[in-house]
Amino acid sequence: QVQLVESGGGLVQAGGSLRLSCAASGRPFSNNAMGWFRRAPGKEREFVVAISSGGSRTVYTDSVKGRFTISRDNAKNTMYLQMNSVRPEDTAVYYCAAQFSKSWNRDASIAYWGQGTQVTVSS
Repeated sequence: QVQLVESGGGLVQAGGSLRLSCAASGRPFSNNAMGWFRRAPGKEREFVVAISSGGSRTVYTDSVKGRFTISRDNAKNTMYLQMNSVRPEDTAVYYCAAQFSKSWNRDASIAYWGQGTQVTVSS
């Protein structure tokens, strides 16, 4: 059974840091582009950041550029999201996702979703 499991969420003060992890199981994901989405209260789920299968290419949404860093360790079948200088508007459920392609394609469908992890930023 293929699973993506997020962890590392929690409560953090504005300006602080948090590191999310997405552990994949059931099959290797070294040939899959992966990414993070989030859904804030009362809003639709939105794209945050993605990384190519080999980790050489990344794409960020403007609101997190310079504050968030995506990475992956294919040997561990795990992806990470380092969140620095967090803001109250970063409060959301964060989801990891994987595509079938090696490069992230915003127009392509998501092959696998995680269940999400809550991040709450207090002001």
